[in-house]
Amino acid sequence: MNWMFLAIGIAIEILASASLMLSDGFTKIGYGLLTLAFFGVAFYFMSLVVRTMPVGIAYSVWAGGGIAGVTLMGAVFFGQSLDGYAYLGIGLIIAGVIVLNALSTAANS
Repeated sequence: MNWMFLAIGIAIEILASASLMLSDGFTKIGYGLLTLAFFGVAFYFMSLVVRTMPVGIAYSVWAGGGIAGVTLMGAVFFGQSLDGYAYLGIGLIIAGVIVLNALSTAANS
């Protein structure tokens, strides 16, 4: 269940980052409020995760998933260009998450 909550938190954090960009420095109040709401919900899910998962593992996956997700979102929805190294980095982040989930017992301690 903690991996599902972590995935939900990461997805909401990615939405929060998109809202943050759209808020134009919090000059667009609607997007600014949406940003704060999304970040609040994302951190709530993270708080549920760290009840049962070590914070170092949870935060590593959170940060890596957020980086990969926001980078891909920027490319897909906001027309930001990525080069081969960006895709390589995203692939390495995803590989790290898979290793933590599939091979490491640290996530279950």
